[in-house]
Amino acid sequence: MYAKFLKRPLDFLLALASVVILSPLYLALTGIGAIMMKGNPFFTQERPGRREKVFRLVKFRTMTNGKGPDGKLLPDAERLNGYGRFLRASSLDELPELFNILAGQMALVGPRPLLVQYLPWYTEEERHRHDVRPGLTGLAQVRGRNRIGWDERLAYDVEYVRNITFTGDLRIVLETFRKVFTHEDLAVDTDTAETYLDEERKERRGAPDDQSIYA
Repeated sequence: MYAKFLKRPLDFLLALASVVILSPLYLALTGIGAIMMKGNPFFTQERPGRREKVFRLVKFRTMTNGKGPDGKLLPDAERLNGYGRFLRASSLDELPELFNILAGQMALVGPRPLLVQYLPWYTEEERHRHDVRPGLTGLAQVRGRNRIGWDERLAYDVEYVRNITFTGDLRIVLETFRKVFTHEDLAVDTDTAETYLDEERKERRGAPDDQSIYA
C-alpha cells in the first residue's frame, strides 16, 4: 500500500517543503559555489533510475575544473578544494537532488543512483535495485555508506526493494541525519573513496559478455 500509492506523493510533498524552507541556503551555496569553483556551481551526470531509465542527476560541484599545462583536467585530489571538502563532509552537495525528486526521477529513500557504466556488471539479482526510484539516501548508506564492499552494498539495495515500508523509510531517514551530523562512514578524500564497480568485477569475473557474471 505505502510503496505503491503513498511513497511518491509523500516524497513530492516533503521535497517541495524542503526546497522552500532551504531556498536561502540554496541561493547562498549557488553564489558561493560560483565563486569557489570559478564558474558553474552545479555538477550534473547521467545516472540510471527506475527501470534503468537514464536521467541527469544534479549536485553542487565539489571539484574545480582546474587543468594542467596540457589542457587536461588535473587529478581529482588536486581539484578537490577546501570548499568541496566541506560540502562533502556536510552532505550539502546532495541538496540539489531534491529537484530530481520533484521531477519524479528519484525518491527520498531508495538505492543510490550509480554510474551508467555499471549497468552491464550487475547480477540478475542486483538488477532489481532498479525496480524502484533511486534515493537521496538508502539502506546501504546507513549500513556503512561508501565504507562497505560492492557485493554487500548492492545486496542491501535489493533487500530494501523487497521490504519497502513507511517505518523502514523513516528509520533510514533518521539514521541518515545521525550519520551526516556525526560524519560516520563518510569518505571525503578521493583517495579513500569507493572503487569502481566495473573495474572491480572486470578484474574478478572477466568480460561483461561472460555469462558467469549473472550466476
